[in-house]
Amino acid sequence: MTIYDDLLQDTMRLPYRQRFTLIVNELGAAAAARSGDIQAALHRAVPALDTWAGAIRPREVRVASPRSFCAGVERAIDIVARALDRYGAPVYVRRQIVHNAHVVRDLEQRGAVFVDEVDDAPPGSTLVFAAHGVAPSVREQAAAGGHSVIDATCPLVTKVHAEVRRYAARDTTIFLIGHADHEEVVGTVGEAPSDVVVVPSPDAASLVQARDPSRVAYVTQTTLATDEAEQIIEVLRQRFPELRGPDRDDICYATTNRQQAVREIARDCDLVLVVGSANSSNSLRLVEVAQREGASARLIEDAGDLTLTELSAVSRTGVTAGASAPPHLVDELISALGGLGPLTVQESAGVAENLQFTLPREVT
Repeated sequence: MTIYDDLLQDTMRLPYRQRFTLIVNELGAAAAARSGDIQAALHRAVPALDTWAGAIRPREVRVASPRSFCAGVERAIDIVARALDRYGAPVYVRRQIVHNAHVVRDLEQRGAVFVDEVDDAPPGSTLVFAAHGVAPSVREQAAAGGHSVIDATCPLVTKVHAEVRRYAARDTTIFLIGHADHEEVVGTVGEAPSDVVVVPSPDAASLVQARDPSRVAYVTQTTLATDEAEQIIEVLRQRFPELRGPDRDDICYATTNRQQAVREIARDCDLVLVVGSANSSNSLRLVEVAQREGASARLIEDAGDLTLTELSAVSRTGVTAGASAPPHLVDELISALGGLGPLTVQESAGVAENLQFTLPREVT
């Protein structure tokens, strides 16, 4: 047994922070006899080791359920994979098939080519529309270019498009509750540009106008936070008593389920980590929901985004993932947390999701 083994054994009963500080000091003193440079280097390392020591601790991890992929995302990814198998690479996809960098990178490696606009794909090529949906004008461009189109639009987004067309046919002003720059909203507005008014907030709802206040309706982006959408709808109802809405809530079942799940774990956690990409609306909403429950919360692309500083003094960590984030990223995150000390992992009891959507005939 070496002097270093003796030192580690003697300090095992100390708290992690004290343990590492003591080890560094002792090693520095031992090294001083040989080289003052070594001692100086060790002391310069103390702040980094101190941060590391603060993050290393027994930790309870609360995992939200349900989390990660929803039926619409699974369907969209499966469509691209099947198109590659059937038609061969390259298969072109307009915009990101779903908003997740890992998914896009994986499909690119298999032969998918992601383009910003229809005209960026060669005429006559196989072209997939992403899960967020497109405006009719995009479909017209694809037809003009002779593309073989495969539509991966989520059926729940398709439902909102149909509602807009139905309301517009009745000369109705349609309030679309959502974020104007999101691809889903852009596509939905395209169904009836002169009839749709985007409403992003309660403040905006207090200012919007309608051609005829007795002929008004609302639809919503499918990936909104349910509580915020309800606030906007309430303002609109107060201003427009004749306001009509969809028979069934437009907000996606998966969005609602994941928000409720993160709400439950956030109440008991010091920190909530949401796995998802920065352009994922439903992932961003999960962060906001957790924060409104009083937890510190942050969006991370994957375990590589973890910082030791944010994990310092955190004993109970919540973990979830947006509907477009692959499940394996959650597993990798929990494994990374396990590298910082003993874990007790508890999965919340959530709603079971068994919904499956049919695939388009082009890939069946």
